[in-house]
Amino acid sequence: MTVTVENDGTLAKAPEPPAEGSALPEQAPRRPSLSPSRAADFKTCPLLYRFRTIDRLPERKSLAMVRGTLVHSVLERLYDLPPAQRTVDGALELLEPAWTDLQAEPEVAELFATTQGEGAETDVNAPESVDAWLASAGKLVERYFTIEDPTRIEPAGREELVEVTLPDGLLLRGFVDRLDIAPSGALRVVDYKTGSMPREAFENKALFQMKFYALVLWRTRGVVAAQLKLIYLGDGDALTYSPDEEELLRFERTLLAIWSAIERAVSTGDFRPNKSRLCGWCDHQAVCPAFGGTPPPFPADAAAAAGWQTLPVVERD
Repeated sequence: MTVTVENDGTLAKAPEPPAEGSALPEQAPRRPSLSPSRAADFKTCPLLYRFRTIDRLPERKSLAMVRGTLVHSVLERLYDLPPAQRTVDGALELLEPAWTDLQAEPEVAELFATTQGEGAETDVNAPESVDAWLASAGKLVERYFTIEDPTRIEPAGREELVEVTLPDGLLLRGFVDRLDIAPSGALRVVDYKTGSMPREAFENKALFQMKFYALVLWRTRGVVAAQLKLIYLGDGDALTYSPDEEELLRFERTLLAIWSAIERAVSTGDFRPNKSRLCGWCDHQAVCPAFGGTPPPFPADAAAAAGWQTLPVVERD
C-alpha cells in the first residue's frame, strides 16, 4: 500500500486501486481542512502557514524529526504483537525493520549520508554515527515501558484518521497516535512525544492538539474523552487532562476564529510573518520579510486547486 501526503502535511494511506475492469471511483472535490499542526502554524506565524499549506515549500528533515517518526513506528507496531511479547526486548527488535522502512525515503537516506564531522549536524551533542543515533531512539522506546504496561492495553485505534465537518462547513482532521476504549465506553486519547514535558506555563499549548482530537471525537461519537494523555519519552513523564463539553465548545469557537482569520488571509493574500524565537528552526528565512527576504507571489492557482473558493486578485502581465 502506498502513502500520500494530505493537504495539511500529514501522511495517509492511499486507497487500494479498483479491480481490473471496474469503473474508476468518482473523485470528491478537494477542499481545505484544518489539522492541529496547521492551526498551530497559523497561530505561530501566518506566513509559515502559507508557506507550508499553500505554497508547499520544501523543508529539510532533521535527525530529531526522523527519530520521532522511528519511535512512533515502533510503538505502533508494538501493539501488533501478542500481549506477552510486548516487552522491552520485543520492542527493540522492532527498531531494525522500522528503520529499514524509513531508510527507503530518499530524504532520510540523504540525511545520514554525511557524518557530523562533515557538517550534517551542527549540535555538538548530537549522535556522531547511525549506530549512536539508533541507540538514542532505543532509549526512548525503553523509557516507554516505565510509563505504561503495554501488556494491559488493547488499543481501539492506532495512527487513526479522525475527521468531522462542523455545521459551518469547516473540515477538521488529524491522526491520533492511539485511541483506547474502556469496557464502559470511556475514551482515552494518547499521543507520544519524544521530547520532555513542558513547564506548567506551556501546558495549554501542549494540550491544544489533544483538545482538537477530543473535539472531533465528541462531534463524531457523541462522547467526551475521559482522558487526554501526552506521553513524554524524553523524561519518562506524562501529562493527563480531562476536558468537559463546555470547554470543547469554547475550543470549537477558537478553531472557528482561527479558520476565519485564515480565510481572510487567503482572500487578501496577506499572510504576515510573526517573528519569534521559533524562527531559528524555520527553513524559510530566505523568503521571509522579517529577515529581509521576499516571499514568492501568492500561488493563486495552487490555492484554487486545493479548493479555496475566495482567492486574492492577482495581476497578470
